[in-house]
Amino acid sequence: MLKLENVVAGYGRTRILHGLSLEVPRGGLVALLGGNGTGKSTCLKAIAGLVTPQDGTVALDGRVINDVAAEDRTAMGLSLVPQGKEIFGGMSVAENLMMGAYHRRRDKAGVAADLEGVYTRFPRLKERRRVLAGMLSGGERQMLSIGRALMSRPTMLLLDEPSAALAPRVVEEIAEAILSLRDLGLTLLLVEQNVGMALEVADYLYVIRGGRIAFERAVDDGVGMDELRDFYLSGAH
Repeated sequence: MLKLENVVAGYGRTRILHGLSLEVPRGGLVALLGGNGTGKSTCLKAIAGLVTPQDGTVALDGRVINDVAAEDRTAMGLSLVPQGKEIFGGMSVAENLMMGAYHRRRDKAGVAADLEGVYTRFPRLKERRRVLAGMLSGGERQMLSIGRALMSRPTMLLLDEPSAALAPRVVEEIAEAILSLRDLGLTLLLVEQNVGMALEVADYLYVIRGGRIAFERAVDDGVGMDELRDFYLSGAH
């Protein structure tokens, strides 16, 4: 469903990605692992249309989308859950969720049904729907970020470090929520530093280092925590 080929991207004259290639099959859950500054978030921004590749191609459903505006990519079914649990703190939980469906505002019945679907998936959001989003806990903010993305009715979801700065118990909740999204038929690309979470939920792993893919393997092929830890620490290929 998603294919990046030899993508070069960065900010101004600074290159962050140096010929990155990866694929995400339809219905798959692929994890992109790497430390700080390796290019994970830049990769997601290149996919979402927030950064324009200087070279290489980003293709969605076989269509090269390098020149497609970010808002049009959302209409094509691509939705990004950004790092940092970014929400509108001065708006209520319900208002934040409705912002995710802004481009669908004429589809009142569909939006209402999807809102109930989000509340069913995340009961805490329903309980706190009238609370200002800025008053939520870190875990609740992450649920809200995911819920808001779902309100755009995506076919592919990009998740940028959803477990960051969360307690282990909350990370488990988020992992379960991510797994449950596959029941909706979604394709997912998960960017993470949390190796344990990635191994728990993903079908396939990529490791990025220095703006390039340095390691990849199907989770079913027996990749383990120790192997990935050694890879991170030693820089082995």
